[in-house]
This record gives sequence, C-alpha cells and structure tokens, in this order.
Amino acid sequence: MNRSGHILLVDDDPNLRRLLALRLEGAGHTVMTAESGAAALKALTRFPADCVITDLRMDGMDGIDLLHHLGRERPTLPVILLTAHGSIPEAVTATQSGALDFLAKPVDKQALLSRIDQALLHSGPAHTDWDDLWQTRIITRAPGMHQLLEDARLVADSDTSVLIRGESGTGKEVLARVLHEASARRNQPFVAINCGAMPEQLLESELFGHEKGAFTDAHQARQGLLRGADGGTVLLDEIGDMPPALQVKLLRVLQEREVRPVGGQRQYAVDIRFLSATHRDLDQAITAGTFREDLYYRLAVVNLHLPPLRERIEDIAPLCRHFLEQFANRKSGAPNQAAKTYAPEAMERLLRAPWPGNIRQLANIVEQNATLTPGHVISADIVARALQDQSANDTAPTTLPPLAEARDSFVRAYLIQLLQITAGNVSRAARLAQRNRTEFYKLLARHDIEPAEFKRPRA
Repeated sequence: MNRSGHILLVDDDPNLRRLLALRLEGAGHTVMTAESGAAALKALTRFPADCVITDLRMDGMDGIDLLHHLGRERPTLPVILLTAHGSIPEAVTATQSGALDFLAKPVDKQALLSRIDQALLHSGPAHTDWDDLWQTRIITRAPGMHQLLEDARLVADSDTSVLIRGESGTGKEVLARVLHEASARRNQPFVAINCGAMPEQLLESELFGHEKGAFTDAHQARQGLLRGADGGTVLLDEIGDMPPALQVKLLRVLQEREVRPVGGQRQYAVDIRFLSATHRDLDQAITAGTFREDLYYRLAVVNLHLPPLRERIEDIAPLCRHFLEQFANRKSGAPNQAAKTYAPEAMERLLRAPWPGNIRQLANIVEQNATLTPGHVISADIVARALQDQSANDTAPTTLPPLAEARDSFVRAYLIQLLQITAGNVSRAARLAQRNRTEFYKLLARHDIEPAEFKRPRA
C-alpha cells in the first residue's frame, strides 16, 4: 500500500461492514462505517473521507443514489461500488456515471486495497502536514476528537496560551507535544512539569531556579526549568494543583516575561509559550478561592477539552491494535512481529467497559491481556478477569477520586441526562433542574456541553 487514507465504508450488512473495516484498518487506513446512504451523508459532515466504498443495493438511499448525490456535492471524492454478481451491469453503468471502480462480492482483499490506492491518487494529497503530525502520536477516528484536533490546528502555530482539560489518562501531555511540534518552536525545548507531584518549595525551585544559599540545601545556583525552556514551550501539567503562592509568581512571569530565581535579585528575560493541563474544574477552584482568576485568563486564552475514552468508544479497537503491536515489538525486540489479537467477544467486553482510567488504563489492560494469553487470540475470559481485577482495585479507598472530581462527573452526567430527556431544550431542562436559564447555560458551558447535540432531527 502506498499510503493510508480515511475511508467511509457503507453497507447494510453489519457482518460485512465489520469484516471489511478490520481488513482496511489492518492495512493502516482510518475507517468509519455507515449502514445506509443517508447515514453516509451524515457521517461525511464530520469525517474527512478520502474515499467512499459503498454497497450498490441498499434499502432507502442505495449506492447509485449516494453516488449521484456525491457527484453533485463532492465531485472529487472517489467512490468504489461493491456489487453482487447479478448486478454487475448496473455497476458498469455506475462507473460511467462517475464511480471510480466496482468490485464483485465476495470482495478480494488485495483487489480492494489496490483499488483504494488508486482512489487515494485520485483524491489528491491524503493529509496535510498537520494531519501527518498528529497521526504520529494520536490514534482516533472519533468525530469529537477530529473536531478537537481541527481546533488545535488553528492555534498550534502561534504563541497563544492553551489550557488542555480532560480526565486523567486521556492524553493531555500527548496533545501538548503535538502543539509544540506543530509550532515554530519545534526545534527548541519542550519542558513538562507536574505541578501536583512535588512539595511547594521544591516546585518553586524547579520552576524558577534558585541562587546559591537561598535555602538550606541550595549548595549551588540552579537555573530552573523556565529559563532552561527559553525559546521553547512549557507544559504546566495539573496546573490546578499549583499552590497559591506560586500562582502569584507564575502570573508575574506571564505578565513580565521575566523570571527571578529564589533568593535572587536579578530578573532574567524568557521567551516561552505556555501550555497547561488539568483534570480539575478551574471555574470551581476560582469560586472556592484556590485558583487565581487573573492567572486562569492568562493561561486559558484557548480551551481544548479531551473527551474521556467512554465517550469515544470507536477509538478502543484501533488503540488496542496499536498497544498489541507495541507489546509484540517490545517483547521480541524486533519490528513487525505478529501481534496477538482479540476474539470478537473479548472486544465486545472492552467496548462495554467504563474506563475510568481512560487510555492509560486501556494500555495497562491490553499488556496484561497479551502477557497472560499463551496463544494468538485473547479470549473474553482473559479480558473479563483483567477488568474485574482492576474494578476491585478501583473501589479501594486509596483510589477514590477527589470530591471535586466526583462532583464534577456527577453534575456533567446529570446535565447530559437532562438534555437527553428534553431533546436539547434548555428551557425545559433548566425547569427540571430547578435553575434559571442563565445559570443553566453557565453550567453547560463550564462542563463543555453543547445543547444542539441533543436535538432530535425533525421527521
């Protein structure tokens, strides 16, 4: 295969959709499926397809109708038709109407991949530089993630401060690295520091540096991470855990673009782009007085919210394949070794799991599954045992989420349920919640919920 592409696969047979999707993904393509022509048109509003593969005969809008619609709206998008032997004459006619090619069922894998290679040549460049960049680090086919990445593209090559929000394990640092690599600072340092992982005095010294003798153990001067990142990018991970006293010093750096080491009198000019990340609700922290509002507005010029894995279940299968390949290569010490695979029932269990630890938890489960599977196929029992073990651990008191995080999760789920019940009618949802519309809109904005997503299409 010459290059990968975004493929929209349309067929009303769920078994064939699943089989072909697995083949295409195994060949490196990103696949979205649709069960009808109408569903395909809806999918194209949020999926950047390079090629459409569609069954010829389907109920409602069939492959020919879809082809004609795309010919009017997306004339440069290549379409490959799948057809039973009895309807090959129709398929030949369809190619004369604009279809790139047709294949008879049962579909030969190599013939299909060859046709796709040709289709990608017809579709022009498969990806922009931005696409190529994020795809080296991020695996996703979820529509919400593609919208997030489009927003990230717009802000990547700038010095704008970005706050990346999301639960633990969703990949906030990974996204921050992509933003750095897409910027003009890509050849300068990228420095990430966890603001909640060390005591206040040590964090202050790590960030701002210190002069010799500034405190008991300061036997020599230290430059600090901010000065060390001059010209590059700093990620302040878990910024919501930064102590208030350090928030004041950080605000001064953002305002003056100068750093003063602990115990020092001299100011050092720095040229830094600041990215920050948190799993906490900073609006709530501001209300509680634990986070400075003026610092928030300096750091959160742009907000990017990474959805949890349970809201992007279409990413679970490709992520599993990626982790299995990583594990196989690491275990063998050589690239391109045959990776284990999940039985269909095992994958179903993974898709139904709640994933409180998100992608980090999924990676852990996949490695455990692969390690405990003697053969090539991972069974549903192996998956169930791993999920049960982690579920038991997650209920231990030491792993309970902080009260603020638990409250935020409950409120967000409650708001989503209200909008589902009211089909996105904010006035009705606010009445059910016994809140006024203004306050309810603020709650929706705080939890990054868009009411329009819950409106039902008119018949």
